[in-house]
Amino acid sequence: MEFKEGQTVGVDLGTTFSTIAQLDKDGNPKALPNEEEEEETPSLVLLTDSHHVIVGPNRMRAALEDPDHVVERIKRRMGDADYHRTFDGREITPEFLSALILKKLRQDGEKKIGKISNAVITVPYYFNDMRRKATEDAGRIAGLHVVDIINEPTAATLTYAWQCGELGAGGTGEEKARLVLVYDLGGGTFDVTVVRYTPTHFHVLATDGDVQLGGVDWNDRILDFVAEEFKAQHGLDPRDSRQAVHTLHNDCDLAKLDLSNQEEVKLRVRYEGKSLSVAITREQFETITADLLQRTADTTELVLEQAGISAEQLDAVVLVGGGTLMPQVPRMLTALLGREPYTGLSPYTAVAQGAAIHAAILEAKHRGDQSELAATIRKKLQSVKQENVNSHGLGIVAVNPKSGKEINHVMIPRNTPLPVEVSQSFRTRSANQQRVSVQVLEGDAPDPTACSLLGKCRIEHLPADLPKGSPIEVTYAFDASGRISVRACDQAGGKEATIEIDRRGGLDDQQIDTFRRLADEYQVD
Repeated sequence: MEFKEGQTVGVDLGTTFSTIAQLDKDGNPKALPNEEEEEETPSLVLLTDSHHVIVGPNRMRAALEDPDHVVERIKRRMGDADYHRTFDGREITPEFLSALILKKLRQDGEKKIGKISNAVITVPYYFNDMRRKATEDAGRIAGLHVVDIINEPTAATLTYAWQCGELGAGGTGEEKARLVLVYDLGGGTFDVTVVRYTPTHFHVLATDGDVQLGGVDWNDRILDFVAEEFKAQHGLDPRDSRQAVHTLHNDCDLAKLDLSNQEEVKLRVRYEGKSLSVAITREQFETITADLLQRTADTTELVLEQAGISAEQLDAVVLVGGGTLMPQVPRMLTALLGREPYTGLSPYTAVAQGAAIHAAILEAKHRGDQSELAATIRKKLQSVKQENVNSHGLGIVAVNPKSGKEINHVMIPRNTPLPVEVSQSFRTRSANQQRVSVQVLEGDAPDPTACSLLGKCRIEHLPADLPKGSPIEVTYAFDASGRISVRACDQAGGKEATIEIDRRGGLDDQQIDTFRRLADEYQVD
């Protein structure tokens, strides 16, 4: 693994807030304050004028801007080939917009620690391959050498073990393993992960989640509540106006935060010359969002089942993400799991801190004496080993010989320990077949249309007179970081096609270089 000259950091690239962190000289993971001396930078991009953007503007200022000039929740669009937005006469992508956030983090971090070259960036465990690649591409566009992508719950577990004084602490590998459930409810995504670990060995047992469920969905329920009240009173719906919704987003965000400490809040809604003060109690808020919370409870129970353990076996339940500060979250988990969650981690910085720890582990193993880590810290981290699982099954479009219908034949089921490689032989459909197309699916559903088509791998010019049913060997593989590769081989003629997935809609190297030059031209404040 290559490290470039310069500092190495961990980055939590979040839906609503982002944070950068690094291990200090004493081996403690610390968030690096931004230019405003805040540990978190809002993941908001204000597109001002030509070659100038503001990242993390004051929420009140952002609320007053034209909605066309404000980009938020871009993490939810990572890997989305259908996202289109034009700024300064150019079509820009989620990768480019995320890179502007990363550039801001990098700029501010460099004022604290000097030149930053290498980074570990976090992603939700449930991010698929397209979203992971998009995140890595964003880092490259921002001028960072992305040494790894780490799953957010894994990062949080590293922070938890460090805070408990257990990370690499004289580990012999024979210590009693601890079982931890990480419940991560961030601004825009949700994950539950079960990890078994000793001081030197971290092993993910199972994971599940939803990349379209997060704190912003609770905010939106408040917005719908006050909009319906306004509509009932005045016969007008403020949701019909992008500007009104844009302003309400800010007010509802603040109201949700206040409801964690107050029994009631009031919001003032103004639209089309009308106004209304709407009160919402904590009880009402919990009622209108009960189904969202239940979705997280269902996922928690499913992950325990997939991990093959009971709630009683858990040593700790760790909360991560700003959404866990809502009182109903720890209350639900206590009732569900029979134990109070551990709240000792910062819900805001724990993931970035874990990314910094992971970056230091990689640096200690691969950078050797060039690492600026103290020798004792380096020795401690070099012994730490991490094992992950895949969050999505990996399959191939095959034909059911009985029904003749296309199915998703799962080659590597979800929650398989990584790295892994699986080979299987398939048969040609007809005599004299000239080519074979391997359609790579991500997902566990039997119906191919219910899965994501990652790409295709083709073998052309098969041998002449090849009989029907000739064997084609297909090999699927996940590396340790969850990236996918596919190989197909004609066993009769020896022709082989080896590819890293041709990700449909993803950026190629030329596009990344173009966006990087463009990002370099932009002034980011």
